[in-house]
Amino acid sequence: MLNEKVIALLNDQINKEFYSAYLYLDIANYYIDNDLDGFGNWYNIQAQEERDHALLFLRYLQQNGVKVTLEAIDKPAEVFEKHIDPLLAGAKHERYVTSLIHTIYEAAYDVKDFRTMQFLDWFVKEQLEEEDNADTLVNKYNLFGDDPKSLYLLDQELAARVYTAPSLTL
Repeated sequence: MLNEKVIALLNDQINKEFYSAYLYLDIANYYIDNDLDGFGNWYNIQAQEERDHALLFLRYLQQNGVKVTLEAIDKPAEVFEKHIDPLLAGAKHERYVTSLIHTIYEAAYDVKDFRTMQFLDWFVKEQLEEEDNADTLVNKYNLFGDDPKSLYLLDQELAARVYTAPSLTL
């Protein structure tokens, strides 16, 4: 049986992951509205990943006999004025999500909930990748973004990204 604090944090993480999907859809919309469809594609795929993360947390709770409570998802409040702004917001958000995963892991550790810790191990590794990807996008934009030809090439690179569902099995 899962600890009540761990349950609450896991349940809240479902909402946070769905919010992440909303945020990335909002970022995708910004880029598509600004004719940077490759950037839009990259963030649409990010949104799919975040939705799948939410479903993994939901399924984990269900498999542990926990009734899941879905909450309202906040509307993203970011206002983007320059093309770099969404990239910076995405990188900041990934660091925030990492802190949330660490908080859940710590709560599970405190009560010796090894099953939840093992479940979270995948997310700890995933967040390293997510932060690295977000930081790499910021760095590439800082290197090339002010040059229209380079921005076009970066947009084309991001357009080539395809979605791959997570392979985590519960």
